[in-house]
Amino acid sequence: MHSTVDETLIKNDLYQAVNGDWLKTAKIPADKPLTGGFADLADNIEKILMKDFAEMSPDKQTNQPLAEFLKFYHLAADFQQRDAAGFEPVRNYAERILEIKDLDDWAHQLGDLVINGYPNPVPVFVEPDMKDTSHYALMADVPNLILPDKTYYTQDDTSSATALLKIYTSMLEEILTKIGYQTDFVQKIIKDTLAFDRLLVPHVKDSTELADYVKSYNKYSLADFTATSSHFSLSHYLKELLGTLPDQVIVSEPKYYAALDTIVNDENFEIMRSWLFAKTVLGCTGLLSNELRILGGKYSRAISGSKEPMNQQKSAFYLATGQFNQVVGLYYAHKYFGAKAKADVTNMVEKMIAVYKKRLANNTWLSTATRQKAILKLDKLGIQVGYPEKLDKLYKKFKVTGNSLIENALAFEKIANLDHYSKWGQTVDRTRWEMSAHTVNAYYNPSYNIIVFPAAILQAPFYSLKQSSSENYGGIGAVIAHEISHAFDNNGAHFDELGNLHNWWTKEDLKHFEKLAQQMIDEFDGLTTPAGKVNGKLVVSENIADAGGLSCALEAAKNEPDADLKAFFINWARIWCVKSSLERQKLLLNIDVHAPNELRANIQPKNLTDFYQVFNIQPADQMYLAPEKRVNIW
Repeated sequence: MHSTVDETLIKNDLYQAVNGDWLKTAKIPADKPLTGGFADLADNIEKILMKDFAEMSPDKQTNQPLAEFLKFYHLAADFQQRDAAGFEPVRNYAERILEIKDLDDWAHQLGDLVINGYPNPVPVFVEPDMKDTSHYALMADVPNLILPDKTYYTQDDTSSATALLKIYTSMLEEILTKIGYQTDFVQKIIKDTLAFDRLLVPHVKDSTELADYVKSYNKYSLADFTATSSHFSLSHYLKELLGTLPDQVIVSEPKYYAALDTIVNDENFEIMRSWLFAKTVLGCTGLLSNELRILGGKYSRAISGSKEPMNQQKSAFYLATGQFNQVVGLYYAHKYFGAKAKADVTNMVEKMIAVYKKRLANNTWLSTATRQKAILKLDKLGIQVGYPEKLDKLYKKFKVTGNSLIENALAFEKIANLDHYSKWGQTVDRTRWEMSAHTVNAYYNPSYNIIVFPAAILQAPFYSLKQSSSENYGGIGAVIAHEISHAFDNNGAHFDELGNLHNWWTKEDLKHFEKLAQQMIDEFDGLTTPAGKVNGKLVVSENIADAGGLSCALEAAKNEPDADLKAFFINWARIWCVKSSLERQKLLLNIDVHAPNELRANIQPKNLTDFYQVFNIQPADQMYLAPEKRVNIW
């Protein structure tokens, strides 16, 4: 990782001072939209694992799920067979949609279609009930739009939407023509697909609305839910999926279900069927010939700004690891993540919780009752570091048979869906990991009140036994405290120590917290970047977590005998270094709940008094923020 720091620049731009030299020479890989920080670690893991797996034979494995992964990987990498087969292996699967006669026929088959992985305008899934997180509930969601977010359709400047829809249309036209369909049919499918997509737009939430996920909990009785459609039987659909009828359904977007009758009906059946067919075909391209794989990625590359498709071997690697992600994660963790590092990081997490607890105990704006509840939430906080203790049983059901990639992929899809819906009404397994150990990330799950740090993020510059304690606190320490802070951000604050959606705040405390959250919104809202302006409301929860994370990690670093606060802030800026395509930057400004990396690196230190003392920041310096404008929450 780069280590050159331009000390003369720190007072005006911490991010550029630390990362500027690297940014001048860094090259974005042609098949990726970004490089640096998280992405470099992921790229390195990709190289390590691809090299390992290239040298391994399924027949020599005692670990059966790993052997099945290797078999599947070999099928995915056999482009000679994939090219020879073309579209034929999925033709019957795709054309099942075209054979659906009318809405009644579709409704009758809907449960089976969903189990077999087909797209669906009324998606339902199983996840912990937000108000009773010990049990799984049924959630009703909404379908995805073609464009990345609702705002693309509704903003005044439609040039971006027009350009993207043009690319989507040409991709669909090229694929459908390539696989043998006539021009009139192809044009009808495209026209219908765009028309049905447009029908959805007024009734779904945009990214800013979705970021307030407490509002996604809307409990409907079975009668109220099934009454949202007078054109087809939702109860038949649910019974097909679950084997019985639920007494309630949690609806994420009531506005969509209030309009369901105007979206899914006899009149719209034909355009809906075309939409289903287009989505089905596009969803299969990654499993087909190299030509169709590359064509099928054209639209996503346009959105992300990746200049080239991945090569065959790399695409096969991601296809196979996506199917067996926890299997691959355990392999990576057991081979490359040491017990010493796991113990050291676990110790850091415990220290950070202790710092947080002390800060809460000394908090001046919370009432005693709320403060005690917050400390109880910390006491109950679950910690998972490195990798899960056991492999999810689902992976033992994946058995590769024959030599068809498509048949195995579709069989695995069905197995995974049956397993998913079988969880409804069952007790939640809180030890289950939702992210694989080889993923460079970390997360807080409010429904489990648990923080998770996969093995892959526990390496330099985030963490290393070779780095000083202050560097580690500026890296993984701030990430750890960031995830803890999510328990008390504008979303997490609504969940109690058991992860249930339940208010534990006094009215006065909540009002004061909302005022502080608004200050954080204001601090970021309207800041300019090369890709456009920041939406402060969209990024508020992550900014609250960044602010709490950095201030708590700073306090922990100060408690160490070798404290070096200069190294702390420099490594904080270093972990956010990134160079990415302008297309990706624009996309993230519209849909991502995280602020742009450069702003994450620069804005949060401005809120901390120690930063001014360490680098002698004065009012004339660009990194200076007047004391009354500094935002401190946790």
